[in-house]
Amino acid sequence: MIADFIDKIRLLFVREKKPFLRLKSILGFYPRNIKLYRLALLHKSMAVREHETHLINNERLEFLGDAILGAIVADILYKQYSNQREGFLTNLRSNIVCRNSLNRISQDLGLDKLIRHAGAITTGHNSFMSGNALEAFVGAIYLDRGYRYCYRFVEQQIFQKHLDIESIAKQDRNYKSTLIEWCQKNQYKFEFSQQESRDEQNVPVFHSSALVEDIPCGTGDGYSKKESDQNAAHQALKRLKRDKDLLAGIQNARTKRGNGNNT
Repeated sequence: MIADFIDKIRLLFVREKKPFLRLKSILGFYPRNIKLYRLALLHKSMAVREHETHLINNERLEFLGDAILGAIVADILYKQYSNQREGFLTNLRSNIVCRNSLNRISQDLGLDKLIRHAGAITTGHNSFMSGNALEAFVGAIYLDRGYRYCYRFVEQQIFQKHLDIESIAKQDRNYKSTLIEWCQKNQYKFEFSQQESRDEQNVPVFHSSALVEDIPCGTGDGYSKKESDQNAAHQALKRLKRDKDLLAGIQNARTKRGNGNNT
């Protein structure tokens, strides 16, 4: 592309070439405003003060990149799976942009080694630091080069190099939907209950319980209700598969409920 050739020529007049070359190996093209990418890799624990008024970090870029990444992934999947229903596409997109997946992709790209932060990234809300930085990185690309280059990065650097779409498509990670469908099929009453607390960094944490016929079957935690519900449903499905006593108790509870309704 002509633009890439011009960027390569422009690099000859840049004094510090190493940061540009390192980012080029990740992006697949040369960055222009390198300050945006530095900001994308600046965790809130290392926030800097701008104009002595407010602290800046990568959270605003993360917000922007999250929306753009979701749109691009949806576009790619829509074209690649032209005969699939909306539910399949929604679940597949969710599996691709979930925190665990984004963390892994960020590490594969090498972004995790470039994040500026204070403290461990393996505990609490910081465990999502790498994935959050990837979203911020996409936001930086958008502001630096526009939507077309964002699409190019996601398609060529993520989909083609670090995602096995066919493998992901075969996985059923929507545990909550699976549990609900199983309960409806067997005419079991089900409910998800949530409680909220805060972690050591004062970030909201949700605690979900999956109940079938008012019997607790699984619990899960997460930094969103959706995540905690999914974890609770996942644990419930595993228990129901191997715990015959639990299943028998649920069946007995359903029978008693049915008898009570008939009296």
